[in-house]
Amino acid sequence: MPRTVLVPVDGSPLSSRALRHALREFPEAEIAAYHVIDLFEPDYADEAVASIYEPMLGSDEWYRFVGERRDRLFAEVDEIAADYDRSVATDSDIGDPTRLVLEYAADEDVDHIVLGAHGRTGTERAVYGSVTETVVRRAPVPVTVVR
Repeated sequence: MPRTVLVPVDGSPLSSRALRHALREFPEAEIAAYHVIDLFEPDYADEAVASIYEPMLGSDEWYRFVGERRDRLFAEVDEIAADYDRSVATDSDIGDPTRLVLEYAADEDVDHIVLGAHGRTGTERAVYGSVTETVVRRAPVPVTVVR
């Protein structure tokens, strides 16, 4: 039975489903919800940048926006954990989600990873890549994919 389960979270219904799965299936394990802020994710740029001519990346406003969004996400994580009478450790970083999830798993002595998959295929997968696919292939521990 795993001692520490990593659940990457992004606020999507699939990541919430993955978190619920981990809480239900690993009742004795510590659950770590990990959020990676992808610099190239359109959601952060579209909402945080007032003008394409004045990028906000790196500004106080951008960091405030990202922090508020992260705090809302972790509040949702806490609500889900409360449904199972559990607590969840939370952490976040800014960078490439695939690289950071794999590094977190190795550095934090994670025994298992549970993550959601969007199920992109064909052109969408080729253009956007697949964090889940790469984590499954490269993870140093077992991975459960939730759809």
